[in-house]
Amino acid sequence: MSSEADKQTVRDYFKAFLAKDVAWFKEHIEPGFRRHDPGLPFEVVGPEGVERLADFLLPAIPDMRLDLDDVVAEGGKVAVRLWIRGTHRGELAGIAPTDKPIEVGVMDLFHLRDGKLSEHWALFDNLGMLRQLGVTSI
Repeated sequence: MSSEADKQTVRDYFKAFLAKDVAWFKEHIEPGFRRHDPGLPFEVVGPEGVERLADFLLPAIPDMRLDLDDVVAEGGKVAVRLWIRGTHRGELAGIAPTDKPIEVGVMDLFHLRDGKLSEHWALFDNLGMLRQLGVTSI
């Protein structure tokens, strides 16, 4: 696949995630896919893992937007710098809804194989999010 096709697959992933498009997940995510994310309390493996991640995040931030600032691709890898924006309206990892707006920076690196997502490394500003929610003042 070309770098442009890989970038489009990743852009489509974010749209499918927001829509919780399970059919898209099954078609474009390898069964052995892994998301490496130290901030999550569970492992994300395969299309089912991405569905579980959507079930974890989307009810907590039902108006979630994923605003992509940069998308760079080379050699089957796609790096993305983005912002998660929305309102904390549901329970999130034990944090009761605060109705506060959040804006969280994220750096993602995806690996694609034969046009499918095979691995994902995510760096999410968890501390910044906790500050915005009033959970910590660190």
